[in-house]
Amino acid sequence: MSKLENIHKIYFIGIGGIGMSALARYFVSKGYEVSGYDKTKTLLTKELEKLDINIHYEERIDLIPKEVEAVVYTPAIPKDHKELLYYQQNNYKVVKRSDVLQWITESSFNVCVGGTHGKTTVTSMIAHILRDTGFGCNAFLGGIAANYNTNFWSNEKNVVVVEADEYDRSFLKLVPDVAVITAMDADHLDIYGTSDEVENAFIQFSQKIKTGGCLVSKYGLKRNSELKADHHCTYSYDDVRADVHSANMQLQQGSYLFDIVAKEWCLNNILLHMGGLHNIENAIAAITVAKYLKIEDEKIKMAVANFKGVKRRFEYVLKNDDHVLIDDYAHHPEELKALITGVKSLFANKKMTVVFQPHLFSRTNDLADDFATSLDMADEVILLPIYPARELPIEGVTSELILNKMKLKDKEVLSKEELKKWVKEHQPKLLIMAGAGDIDALVLPIKEILSN
Repeated sequence: MSKLENIHKIYFIGIGGIGMSALARYFVSKGYEVSGYDKTKTLLTKELEKLDINIHYEERIDLIPKEVEAVVYTPAIPKDHKELLYYQQNNYKVVKRSDVLQWITESSFNVCVGGTHGKTTVTSMIAHILRDTGFGCNAFLGGIAANYNTNFWSNEKNVVVVEADEYDRSFLKLVPDVAVITAMDADHLDIYGTSDEVENAFIQFSQKIKTGGCLVSKYGLKRNSELKADHHCTYSYDDVRADVHSANMQLQQGSYLFDIVAKEWCLNNILLHMGGLHNIENAIAAITVAKYLKIEDEKIKMAVANFKGVKRRFEYVLKNDDHVLIDDYAHHPEELKALITGVKSLFANKKMTVVFQPHLFSRTNDLADDFATSLDMADEVILLPIYPARELPIEGVTSELILNKMKLKDKEVLSKEELKKWVKEHQPKLLIMAGAGDIDALVLPIKEILSN
């Protein structure tokens, strides 16, 4: 950790981001003086403020600390951000979040989970299994683990479980002892340009695995043969050609009971209380890592059984005889497809309404056809306007671009206020809210409407 030795005060631009807030918690746990900026006050920033982190919400030079040894920013921050420019122009040590993760993990045993979707759930599952079984780990998660209500925890054991983010090629700064690759689908084409370049980055990620290390990858990935590691194991939900797969799946009151069959071992009667068939597959990846780390079978099974999931990953916000409300972070066509398939497996007889908020103009433009195909699997779809995040509008790219490509009859675009009125009027029995923008701010108001 040589690069951290002379740092005592650290400032975060975009401290409320899920990855940034985990880093901020890490530095607080190590006794650093931490402060930061974010655009808006959120539940995450309020939790950080409880840790005595000074956060301001206006982009102003007079509010920033001048005596800091390091400034960390997220790629979501615009290049012309006043605070970022000030620090860059005045010779401060200014680094990206990925650089800091690199510093932290240079001298630890690292389990790094990458993939264009599924990585947050798999990272959280692995970290939970290691914590729950007493194996021990430090965890940097891309979501809030429901068991602990946090995205970070520390441990004296020099083991780090970290979500390896492909955006901006950040994950290429990590050096895994164990790596997981869940998917290599086309995404972040504003960065990569083509799906081939996305795949190339994941191949490079696999080449970062230390000598003697292990790669666990989803069976059937395109260019799987080019992924490199001294030990390589493939997993699948049900494809028996994979090295590890599930068998004998049964539904038990909204939970799954299943076996895992591997070439050299098997684990029977695993109980998972998280909805969605794709989460059985995520559990297989996490359990495969736990088996590689030689954790005892019974301990693994107990940990999986008491895993409560990840906030906004197939999260039941409301579940009673009248209404089911599920909140999910799905923001890619494949994630939507997995989400809708998973919900259908559990609620085959209910009419399914999906509310989806597209995330980024570029992603909507690049993947509009695929979004339309996935959303057509629902019974009824409501689209919210696109959440721009870091982007400026693209002419002709609106939620109507997806709507007009859909074959489904029951579909419309509504504003947030119109959506609330619609829910009040129609009282949908099975409602899914999906997206990576600010749709989560609507979840509790809609829960209130349905509850009343």
